[in-house]
Amino acid sequence: MNEHALLWALLPDGLEEFFDVESFEKDEQKFRIVLIEKNVLPTEMPAEYHGKKVINTVLNDFVLDDFSIRGRKTEIVLRRRWWKFEGVPRMLMRSMDLFHPSMRYSKDFASFLKELDRKLSSGDQSGSEE
Repeated sequence: MNEHALLWALLPDGLEEFFDVESFEKDEQKFRIVLIEKNVLPTEMPAEYHGKKVINTVLNDFVLDDFSIRGRKTEIVLRRRWWKFEGVPRMLMRSMDLFHPSMRYSKDFASFLKELDRKLSSGDQSGSEE
């Protein structure tokens, strides 16, 4: 088994279909695995996006606290993509339900979700551009 296969074996099933490994860090306190969502549009999209040109891709980081490995905290950072389409006011994000209920979101992620909900409710969908 190579390092790549070992890393994917430690991660929740199904992630490899949508993400690539961007980096892996280890220090005295934690393991940090950063995955970036593949820049491939979802196969199923609402009709409003069909035939429209993608004009921007935004990456938002979600930090998940996972089970400890060898006494170190384990963080999985998912760099999720949002696609902006020409002439469509809403951005598109792939729908995924890949995580076990025991995985916990970090405080930063919970704050991000609250802020995201406020932004989406007000129509502001800005983020960090790639």
